[in-house]
Amino acid sequence: MLARVWSASIVGIDAIKVGVEVDVSGGLPGIVVLGLPDSAVQESKERVKATLKNAGFAFPMRKIVINLTPADLRKEGPSFDLPISVGILAASEQVSADLLGDYLFVGEVSLDGSLRAVAGVLPIAATAQKMGIAGLVVPMDNAQEAAVVEGLAVYGCKNLFEVADLLNNPARYKPVQLNQTVETDYAASFAGSIDLKDVKGQAHARRALEIAAAGGHNLIFVGPPGSGKTMLARRLPGILPPLSFAEALEVTQIHSVAGLLKNRGSLVRDRPFRSPHHSASGPSLVGGGSFPRPGEISLSHRGILFLDELTEFKRDVLEFLRQPLEDGYVTISRTKQSVMFPAQFTLVASTNPCPCGYYGDTIQQCTCSPRQREHYWAKLSGPLLDRIDLQVAVNRLKPEEITQQPTGETSQSVAKRVQQARDRASTRFQGQQNLRCNAQMLSRHLQKWCQLDDASRNLLEAAIRKLGLSARASDRILKVARTIADLAGEDELKPNHVAEAIQYRTIDRMQ
Repeated sequence: MLARVWSASIVGIDAIKVGVEVDVSGGLPGIVVLGLPDSAVQESKERVKATLKNAGFAFPMRKIVINLTPADLRKEGPSFDLPISVGILAASEQVSADLLGDYLFVGEVSLDGSLRAVAGVLPIAATAQKMGIAGLVVPMDNAQEAAVVEGLAVYGCKNLFEVADLLNNPARYKPVQLNQTVETDYAASFAGSIDLKDVKGQAHARRALEIAAAGGHNLIFVGPPGSGKTMLARRLPGILPPLSFAEALEVTQIHSVAGLLKNRGSLVRDRPFRSPHHSASGPSLVGGGSFPRPGEISLSHRGILFLDELTEFKRDVLEFLRQPLEDGYVTISRTKQSVMFPAQFTLVASTNPCPCGYYGDTIQQCTCSPRQREHYWAKLSGPLLDRIDLQVAVNRLKPEEITQQPTGETSQSVAKRVQQARDRASTRFQGQQNLRCNAQMLSRHLQKWCQLDDASRNLLEAAIRKLGLSARASDRILKVARTIADLAGEDELKPNHVAEAIQYRTIDRMQ
């Protein structure tokens, strides 16, 4: 007998509907899996055989042919365990096949018949809803994740027996309801436990953080060890606007494909904050593998990618940042496919001014030669520095600042100003697709919304000549000036806005 079960396979961060055809016929007992299965799918036949026996079902001692369609799509992972199991049960007439065409099945089975969570359930649920699938059957640990998609009945099952009972007696089961109180990430508690009010001094750096949050600008802190660069960077999430529901779905979909949502609930509600070590390789940043998976850059989508000790990263690794910083996505090409991952993030970096860390310090003398400093800064290419809007020198605190009590504003009060500036930008960007913050403006947008008067133009031209800035760097200055004006509640760019933006480019030639 022939049975057809629907499942899905992940390609990039999208899902493709896959048919699992199971034929149980006469011949020598055995299982054959067709349709470009990887090793994990090939192992499913032995796993499913043991599972069905241990769960109390009869395993047909006949020839079983399993065909995964479309045949030219590579299938990977253990998520086909459940549809293969259901297909064998339906083909051997142990469960009803009436609802197989209406449901889509995804899940890994254990040898005792229990179901285990798999990665990528959210994009699979979204694809099922678009294709008109009535119900999605997943392991119970994936149920809340899939329930985020509206208009799709999601059934969470703990074991294979419950799946069989669902097919035989569907009236007994009700779809899972989304638990709105579930928090899926530690970011909320993380952001709430650290506050800008704990920062002593560093008014200039605090101002740069506010501008970066308001306009989505990339930021780098340069200063000696112990000046507070990392502490400042880790407080940026606390002043960023919350994710909209559409943005949360985007972020959750990426984390789902990466397998980071298992046992964490349904929706990522806070902006990501990723901080890879400086020993990270290029593929770990951009993603990769035989079946491409998102890397740290894509996992930072709609959030922050923090690179501590930027100059300790390999130069070729840093060059991987150039495309996503400019285009907002990462393209990974393989022999048989090309996958694109979204990567609209704010880059925040920190570094010392020289190998010893004390160049320009007022207390400790630098021991580096000019050639050592030149070689140190050569790790950062000009095009990469051009893409960093705010370059901030962070000095060590004075003794009286170290001993005094913090007197700065709280993250909550700064976040209110940031939200007001973002709201002004959103009003300005109405009708502009995929334009959410000032940092994303293109040249045509600058001509429209960043017009300069004579005094501001003369100021910018003088800075370009003196600092040797590129056209890209001058555009970045205009974007930052636009954000400064939004924070001040003003529509027109003025010389003081441009002057403040220019000061954040003064370490362009720091060597």
